[in-house]
Amino acid sequence: MIPYGRQEISDQDIQSVAQALRGDFITTGPLVDEFEKALENVVGAPCVVLNSGTAALHTAYFAAGLKEGDEIITPANTFVATQAAAIHLGLKVRFVDIETETGLISIVDLKRKLNRKTKAIVVVDYAGQPADISAVRNLVGDKSVRVIEDAAHSLGSTFENRPVGSIADLTTFSFYPTKNITTGEGGAVSSPDPRILERARLFSRQGLVRDSKQFLMESDGPWHQEVQFFGHNYRLTDFQCALGISQLSSLGRFKQSRQETFKIYESLLQGTNEVKILRKDSRVDPVWHLFPIRIPRQKRRKVFESLRASGIGVQVNYVPSYHHPAFRAKHSMRLKYPNTEEFYATEISLPIFVGITSEQVRHVCSRLLECL
Repeated sequence: MIPYGRQEISDQDIQSVAQALRGDFITTGPLVDEFEKALENVVGAPCVVLNSGTAALHTAYFAAGLKEGDEIITPANTFVATQAAAIHLGLKVRFVDIETETGLISIVDLKRKLNRKTKAIVVVDYAGQPADISAVRNLVGDKSVRVIEDAAHSLGSTFENRPVGSIADLTTFSFYPTKNITTGEGGAVSSPDPRILERARLFSRQGLVRDSKQFLMESDGPWHQEVQFFGHNYRLTDFQCALGISQLSSLGRFKQSRQETFKIYESLLQGTNEVKILRKDSRVDPVWHLFPIRIPRQKRRKVFESLRASGIGVQVNYVPSYHHPAFRAKHSMRLKYPNTEEFYATEISLPIFVGITSEQVRHVCSRLLECL
């Protein structure tokens, strides 16, 4: 079976984790700080590491100052955690359409949806390609609307020569095994604003304040600590951070490998009448997380099942979030977001991961064309 995505774990990674496990810290220790500093060097802004990408989204929404009843705008072409984390804070989610050529947020539709009730715009990077934050900021202007970037796909990517993680008010990352680096489960929030980041840190550490300079009540003694607002235990362990530090040192190699795989797919499939390839933005230098194609909708299921039966681990990214029964809005939403519906009905993600061989890519393409 050729998986659609998988982790790349080296002997160095294993040794790093083993060394951490032999140390004094099994949960929060010095490697947490070290991983956060290493991430900052990559993303260009201070970071807080967390135990999942979903935790990162939940934390980012809280740190942005969003509260129950506030309205946010998100594209539906994403894993449902983008909206679920907002729902858990009592936020009102409004959807916006995407561009079919990129899978990214439609600036045209966003302009139509933006109103005085909007408190935050959540853009979702797709397949490794960042969304156009510049265009979003031009729409927002000086309004007090937070721009949050769900960058689960795009750690290591740049937009207009700026690293993803330093552009939006808050950016969230995922370190799930199929992502650009992995800590097993894990995630992070970055922000150029130190006040936002401190709020994120406290929320992800149960809201627990230990700094005496920040106490609101009188200290009972050197053991004193206090909770000023309720947070969650979203900590990442020291040994997971050991893996993350080691993985980050290989990110440049991972990026090159994924870009080379993308180019091979592109060269083999470009010009094929029934296969549409993602349009690339010239301002972007991506770490390709997915290789999505679009094929005729009447053939999609047959092709998907045939490839799976051939041992090729294709995927569909994603079922639009409003299709899920939890939103109970499937039928009423379809007409409102035609590009999202078209993208979903025609998309298949072909295998891409560090370590996939050119021969495997050629086999995938050959089998795909046979199925078509």
